[in-house]
Amino acid sequence: MKLIFERNVPGRRTHQLPKSSFPKRELPENLSRKAAPRLPEMSEVALGRHYTQLAKQAFGVNSGFYPLGSCTMKYNPRINEVVAGLPGFARVHPLQPRDTVPGCTQVIDEARKVFSTITGMDDMSFQPAAGAHGEFLGLLLMKKYHEKRGDTQRTRVLIPDSAHGTNPASAAMVGFTVTHIPSDDKGCVDLNALQAALDDTVAGLMLTNPNTVGIFDPNILEITRLVHEAGGLNYYDGANLNAIMGWVRPGDMGFDVIHLNLHKTFSTPHGGGGPGAGPVGCKKHLVPFLPKSHMGEERTPDSVGQIRAFYGNFLVVVRAFTYALTLGREGLPQASGMAVLNANYLMRKIEHCFPPFYNRICMHEFVISLEKIKRKSGVGALDVAKCLLDYGMHPPTMYFPLIVPEALMVEPTETENRETLDDAAQAFCDIHQMIRDDPEKLHLCPITTPIGRPDEVGAARNPRVRYMFTE
Repeated sequence: MKLIFERNVPGRRTHQLPKSSFPKRELPENLSRKAAPRLPEMSEVALGRHYTQLAKQAFGVNSGFYPLGSCTMKYNPRINEVVAGLPGFARVHPLQPRDTVPGCTQVIDEARKVFSTITGMDDMSFQPAAGAHGEFLGLLLMKKYHEKRGDTQRTRVLIPDSAHGTNPASAAMVGFTVTHIPSDDKGCVDLNALQAALDDTVAGLMLTNPNTVGIFDPNILEITRLVHEAGGLNYYDGANLNAIMGWVRPGDMGFDVIHLNLHKTFSTPHGGGGPGAGPVGCKKHLVPFLPKSHMGEERTPDSVGQIRAFYGNFLVVVRAFTYALTLGREGLPQASGMAVLNANYLMRKIEHCFPPFYNRICMHEFVISLEKIKRKSGVGALDVAKCLLDYGMHPPTMYFPLIVPEALMVEPTETENRETLDDAAQAFCDIHQMIRDDPEKLHLCPITTPIGRPDEVGAARNPRVRYMFTE
């Protein structure tokens, strides 16, 4: 496919603006370009076709099955977009006085109550722009809490070896050092290792439950109790809340602070570089440290201060709030229950071909390992993932978590029907047969996509992100 600059035809136009009736004003010399920008010139038809072709090459939940583990790529109901597009929400200005946007402030206040109730927290801030930004704020709250108590020696954060990669990065950004806690042979936190790591230098534990291998840790109450008895706090990574939403609350498990991934559990747009939201909730002993904003919350002098311009990405919160109200008290646990059912159904449908690494009831996702298959046939997780593209589905997450060799992590979400899961299971079984009959064929996949196997390492290390003009 040609780049848009390669479609350039000098003199072509999509339309022309009418002549302005206002007097012309020249920009100051220091703000003026020395040369006109080299923008492509093309007709309206050519422009429309170009972007339509680009759209066809993108794969989304509207395109097909998207079982990207740990990402919860569920369908985003259109009603969320309709509500977020209402003029009273979409056309307000962030600098408007508070008394001119009572509907918006009511949404924030009501959303705070709803999401605090769902998570078992006492208050919440919607300022963070994404999940990792929420982690950063949550850890700031933990740090401020210990500093206020004079526990300045608490500089370590405990993080399981199966954690999301942003956890240790966020802890390091706040100034903590990270101690990794190994998993036991069942995929859960090793209690002996946890106890050995606990002392008066521990600020807290970062954990998601169910964890990244899709298992609900049966020792969760013991884990949070041990951390609290050692003087630490418990941080809940909300990435996997979609598995337990409406059934059990992190606040009731012993967690002190949590961030939510609204693009996962609460069905707002996911990916593409657009706006996100990672609201942070906390128990009452951390409420005094929550950030302030221009919205006029009553915060103490101990607040960590404002961490985001204005009040975060408001329309993302509107979408999530709409989703929560649409499902209601009965619909939320039904959605998470279906997510768990779908994951277990698909896991058992393919276990005779690709057995789960941890062969037990899973929650919202499960992990398979291609280690033995690769040793025998040379076909690894990457090959299977690429081959699945030829079946019209997005591949699962590859090589994560790191504790599982040649891992594929599958998360079907609750929005997929049984027919889709059956088709996906058949695709996995067909590929397994292909591995037995002609393993070399898988090294050539995908063969039906616009691009086959690009040099991904080269693209990552030497990206070409702008057009290089030849003249």
